[in-house]
Order: sequence, then structure tokens, then C-alpha cells
Amino acid sequence: MGYKVAVIGATGNVGREMLNTLAERKFPVDEMVALASERSVGREVSFGENQILKVQNLADFNFAGTDIALSSPGAKISAVHSPRAAAAGCVVVDNTSHFRMDPDVPLVVPEVNPKAIAGYRKKGIIANPNCSTIQMVVALKPLHDLFQIKRVVVSTYQSVSGAGKEAMDELFNQTRAIYVNDPVKPERFTKQIAFNVIPHIDVFMEDGSTKEEWKMVVETKKILDASIAVQATCVRVPVFVAHSEAITVEFAKPVDEEAARAALRAAPGIVVVDHRANEGYVTPVEAAGEDAVYISRIRRDPTVKNGLAFWCVSDNLRKGAALNAVQIAEVLVKDYLKK
Repeated sequence: MGYKVAVIGATGNVGREMLNTLAERKFPVDEMVALASERSVGREVSFGENQILKVQNLADFNFAGTDIALSSPGAKISAVHSPRAAAAGCVVVDNTSHFRMDPDVPLVVPEVNPKAIAGYRKKGIIANPNCSTIQMVVALKPLHDLFQIKRVVVSTYQSVSGAGKEAMDELFNQTRAIYVNDPVKPERFTKQIAFNVIPHIDVFMEDGSTKEEWKMVVETKKILDASIAVQATCVRVPVFVAHSEAITVEFAKPVDEEAARAALRAAPGIVVVDHRANEGYVTPVEAAGEDAVYISRIRRDPTVKNGLAFWCVSDNLRKGAALNAVQIAEVLVKDYLKK
């Protein structure tokens, strides 16, 4: 017996990827519903190879009888409709930022803290973390278990797809404009993104950090360990899909490079590709469309007593959003919502 599932924000990058991922992983669906704003009503989206769904209006959809909703419509919209769905008995896996730091809403990466999913009963909502946080904590978990992390310094190289379809279009259009000598006008981004990098994602905060950097700090503490110190610098780069991160970790215990490598290889969701030779590492081009978190360039950091550095790459639309949400739903139906 299957489930009635709704995807909220079904016409967006993440919503479409959620539909694809549910189909690819053969999630037990009896009925699938695609929801979006009124302006998208009647549009068609694909679910699997043979099923076409007509988009329905989120604003007036009745969630009664819907078992699970995977939601990615934007934080303000989610703030209204995720509680409405939960009140109707639907468990919501919310991909927006709105509920992540709510103490009554679990923030979950299944490879890291799957037991936290049980907390969904408080509000009927489970939060999906930020895409850059997800891939980092997947990589950090096996190392924390071995050596106890004290401090993380991370610099991100985040693709434009993390800012939505319009951002992807802007990179494409700016690149084309440069080649044909047309003027380049930033619209979605604060500065030119083509052939450039922008050290600014989300709004600035009082201490000089951006909100994206703040998210990586507070979400890592909530998911993994509140005692871990995190310093993040988040940068948008002219890549369409997949985020990259240069991560340096300081541990409380002596770190053994080979033990770290073995733990990463054995951890769920991680693929280690680390050869000290040309092409012996993963870049966004190889990671796009894949489910894994890829780890390369593993090496000791000699500048601190117990330090390790590595390179981390993952598809932000899949593991950074849609796949993580579907994995949460898979745990829900396996352990909590059995029919």
C-alpha cells in the first residue's frame, strides 16, 4: 500500500528534482500531487517516465488525506502552507529556511542524525538543512565520531542553481553577452557572475557575515554538535550545478590520515576519489546529476595540532535539497508512517 504525496513548488528547480528523485528511487506513491502558485496552475510537470501531472493551486489545496508533502516554495510561502498541511495530518519535509532553527522542528540529514526525525510529531514538520550545510555535515560526521571536531573553517564555491532558475539564466545570458560584446547587466546577482566570483550569498548581518554563512554555523551545531566552532566564507561561482567546499578541520584527538580516509570511504553517502595526480579529484562537472558527496584532496593540516583538510563536492539540487528530502521521507515511511 502506498502513500499520497504532494510536492509543493513543483515547477521550480528543486521541486522538479524532487519529482524525479521520488520516481527514480521508486518511493511508494499511490497518488502524486504537484502544487505551486496560482500563476503555475495548469502547467504540466513529469513524474517518472510516463506520468504527467497538472499543477494545482497550493493556496486552495486541501491537504486532508495527504500523507507526506515535500515542500520547496520559498520561506514566506512555506511559513503559511507547511503548518496548514501539518494541521491536516500531512507530515511536511520542508526545504526552505523558515523552520530550520525552530527548536520544535527537527533539522535532519539522514546519514548524520536520522533519529531526530522522531521529533516531527511536535509540529508535523521536518526541516531540510541548507544545501551547503548538508554536504559538509555528511563529510564531517564520520570524522567527528573518530576524532571529535573542535573547529571547522570552510570556504564554499556555490553554483548559481542554488539561487534558482533565474540565476541560472543570468549566468547563461551574461556569458553569451560577453562573447558577442553586448553589455552585461546584473539582475539576480549583485555583480557580474559570468567569469567572476561573488563573496556574497544572502543578506549581510551585523557582524559582517552573510546569512548563508550564519546558516552553516548554526545548522552544523544543531545537526551535529553544539560545541563545534564553525567559520564560513560563502562564495557564488560561475558554475551551473553542484557546490564545492574547501574544508579544514581541527580535532580534539590526534588525527590519523589513513584512519580518516578509511572512515570516509566506509560512511554512507560518501564517495572518496583522492589520487595525488592529474584528474585525481572530483569537480562540479562530475558531481552534477549524482547523489553522492564526493571527497578529494585529503591531507594533514600542519598549521594546527590535530588538523585535516579536504575538498568536498556535491550536487546541490540532489543531495543538497531533493534527495535529502526524499531520504527523510523514506525513513518516515519505514519507521513512523507504516501502512
